[in-house]
Amino acid sequence: MTIAGETAQVQPEPAAAEPEPAGAEPAGAPRDGAVVTAGQVYRWAMAGALGVLTVLVAAVAVYVVRDILVLVLIAVFIAVSLDPAVRLLTRRGMRRSFAVAIIGLLVVVAFTGFAWSVVPPLVGQGGRLVNDLPGYLHQLEEKSQALRELGRQFKLTDRLAEFVRQLPERLAASTLSFVQQFFGAVFSGVTVLVLTIYFMADLPRLRRGLVRLFPASHRSPVANAVDVVVAKVGGYMIGNMIISVFAGVATFAALKLLGVPFAVPLAVTVAIADLIPMVGATLGAAICVLVSAFTAASWTATVGVAVFFVVYQQIENYLIAPRVLRNTVDLSAVAILITALIGGTVLGVVGALMAIPIAAAIKVVISRARADQG
Repeated sequence: MTIAGETAQVQPEPAAAEPEPAGAEPAGAPRDGAVVTAGQVYRWAMAGALGVLTVLVAAVAVYVVRDILVLVLIAVFIAVSLDPAVRLLTRRGMRRSFAVAIIGLLVVVAFTGFAWSVVPPLVGQGGRLVNDLPGYLHQLEEKSQALRELGRQFKLTDRLAEFVRQLPERLAASTLSFVQQFFGAVFSGVTVLVLTIYFMADLPRLRRGLVRLFPASHRSPVANAVDVVVAKVGGYMIGNMIISVFAGVATFAALKLLGVPFAVPLAVTVAIADLIPMVGATLGAAICVLVSAFTAASWTATVGVAVFFVVYQQIENYLIAPRVLRNTVDLSAVAILITALIGGTVLGVVGALMAIPIAAAIKVVISRARADQG
């Protein structure tokens, strides 16, 4: 067609696209079955191996320094336990450094005075108890026909006498080991004391650093939970020590009144055993009754010791402990027993002592979290 002398060429229209068959993937879509190259597999394997190696190295490092970590954990625990006393002094206007120094000095003086007054009679009476044990067993056999027959059948008196006779030789043979263990215990005690003082002085900053590990929106409830945990743990430990002192003093007075010998070592044993939850008091009572059966002049004293512990346990459980531990977290008897068993399995007696307040702290944290969610 001609317009104004020019020829206009009509462009051909593009052909319509053919419809794609059903189920076909659009062009440029990623393929599902992408091929994984050998290089990628190698890099993944190396990353996994390095991760496992890192975990193993960290586990070995923790195992190598486990003794130091246990001392640090004990120091932190003692520092948290003594913190209520430090805060009591700081609330009265005293600087924290002076408060820590006073509390630390009081603890050292109390421990030194206790050792000075208890260790000499403890060693002396304990040694006499070991040396006189065959004679006490012989007297016990004379009191009871059944025990006399049992002793004759198994030759208990002869075996016990032989053991006591060989005891000095065994102690002399292990003198070097004893000296090493003694100086090791002294070093551990000094280390715990120094670390405890440092942790007590720096505990507020450590608590603030712990709170800063959480997001800003959660720091306020975390700070409140940390304060409650520190208060509960400190209250529990101080209360537990007060109850143990009551138990030791009451045991000493009862044994003296009943005429049972070796009152000092037995009272110290009861006080230490009473620190162990659930089973400690029963263990200390059993030791006292057994020693009384061996050493007392008559069965009346042994029966009196047994009656005393039965009565005292009721007084401690229903009168002393509720008043002393009224501000701590209540745990069920099953929870206390299981927690103490787990702690004792992990760290021995120290673990059993630390397990209960740690479980109480966990309960506080869980209760706080539930209250915040509600």
